[in-house]
Amino acid sequence: MRIALDTNVYVSVFVFQSKRLGQMLNFIGLNHQIVMCSYVLDELKEVIKEKFSAKLAALDIFLTSIPFEYFYSPPILPDPLDFEIRDRDDASVLYSAILSGADILITGDKDFSDIAADRLERPEIMTPAQFMKLYMME
Repeated sequence: MRIALDTNVYVSVFVFQSKRLGQMLNFIGLNHQIVMCSYVLDELKEVIKEKFSAKLAALDIFLTSIPFEYFYSPPILPDPLDFEIRDRDDASVLYSAILSGADILITGDKDFSDIAADRLERPEIMTPAQFMKLYMME
């Protein structure tokens, strides 16, 4: 499967060193294709620079340890979109996941839970806990 992860998942693994999310990321990297869109990568770099600047130098090491396919996110979103979401930044994440052909988008952001599943065929949006329960037999 092709799996995209939202910025908050990468922050949890890298900054807060969540062991469970680190195991999930490792599992995905070994068994599936991680798709990282340019929007998420840029947002991750910005969050680390602004909020966790002491870890900025280690970010390159972290990113080179993850096997991912890079997908360029279009800077301009179509209007209207095929889905409704409160935060325009989240729209960029979801739109990139759609264009990249991701089967699953993993996010801890509650704004994504409002998206009607019947209006969006792919990707399936799930939390890290949902992914781990369904695919990692937890």
